[in-house]
Amino acid sequence: MEKAFTLIQVSEESKTDYASYFLKGEVNYWWESTRALDGEGHVSWTRFTELFLEKYFPDYLQSLLEVEFLELKQAEKSVSEYEAKFKELARLAPGYVRTKIQKASRFQQGLKPEVHSGVVALQLKTYHSVVQVALVIESDQKLAVKEKGDKKRKSESVTNKSDQEESSQKFQKRFGRNRNKRFKRQGFPQLWPNST
Repeated sequence: MEKAFTLIQVSEESKTDYASYFLKGEVNYWWESTRALDGEGHVSWTRFTELFLEKYFPDYLQSLLEVEFLELKQAEKSVSEYEAKFKELARLAPGYVRTKIQKASRFQQGLKPEVHSGVVALQLKTYHSVVQVALVIESDQKLAVKEKGDKKRKSESVTNKSDQEESSQKFQKRFGRNRNKRFKRQGFPQLWPNST
């Protein structure tokens, strides 16, 4: 709402009226009854936001979200997924990310160890740079895993091919010898020479 107020230059006195105009359904009923119970003629924007947050974002919920933010880890999420969740919760726990350095440090703490170690070594000071480096490290690690898998498959393919050739040669030796003996007995010319 604050962005809209700035964009269309709503005066401080009109903010509550403007915001309450957009309330719908249950929220609108809540506001109508709250305004009637509050007893004041005009409710200031500051008072409106206090009442609204009290109702729809109570202290216990704020505390739960702060704890969730403090315990947030990347775990199995990608860096992008982790960053999205981090930004969502950081808005609700602004006391922990007041400065660029605090925000960068807090984000860094939740990264996977293999990404974290690369980021920490660079001693980055801004949130943006920490996120960018984490994305690069993650991308590099995925590429390394893919290359390792490709090499392993190629190695297995070469091993399987040589095993197949060896089996084929053994089969031909055994089968060829027996076949040549049978054909000789029956008067047919030899198909495979004795020496291989």
